[in-house]
Amino acid sequence: MERSAAIVLLDQYVHDAGLRKHCLATGAVMKALAARLGEDAGFWEMTGILHDIDFELIHGDMQLHGAKGAEILTSAGIDPGMARVVQRHNHHLFPGTYTSPVEIALQAADSASGLVIACALVKGGKLSDVTVKTVTKKAKEKSFAAGCDRDRIALIEPIITLPEFYAVAITGLMAIREDLGLT
Repeated sequence: MERSAAIVLLDQYVHDAGLRKHCLATGAVMKALAARLGEDAGFWEMTGILHDIDFELIHGDMQLHGAKGAEILTSAGIDPGMARVVQRHNHHLFPGTYTSPVEIALQAADSASGLVIACALVKGGKLSDVTVKTVTKKAKEKSFAAGCDRDRIALIEPIITLPEFYAVAITGLMAIREDLGLT
């Protein structure tokens, strides 16, 4: 599946602009991380883009989140492996059970994308002004971007150090900064 096709599918189910940007951002971080780790960047990016495809449909019922997304992807003929990763990304239902690099990366990218974007917003929307030092400092402030789960971000540490991950995340988001409304 190409990025454009993933976005068309996402747009069928996600109408909130903020959620759409979150999905694109997560995909960008996943793509950059896959490239850094020698993994399938296309698969990882599509997984990130589509990971919350069901969020508006479930109306806050976290018992359905992920499972409904996997159903949508399966019915659209998407790779069953991707559907499985999307299903299992719900950390409320599958806490501490992530072993594959793509599952671990999705946990970290899901939260880190929001943390890095929040850093950019503090800098007047200038993602280009966000540094690893900025993200590291802001990550220590629990009240800053409080919805970004630092424990989920830390899951990446056996694969890559946090400073290196933040650098990769910034690079990934820079590639789509215009889609995110950032500079």
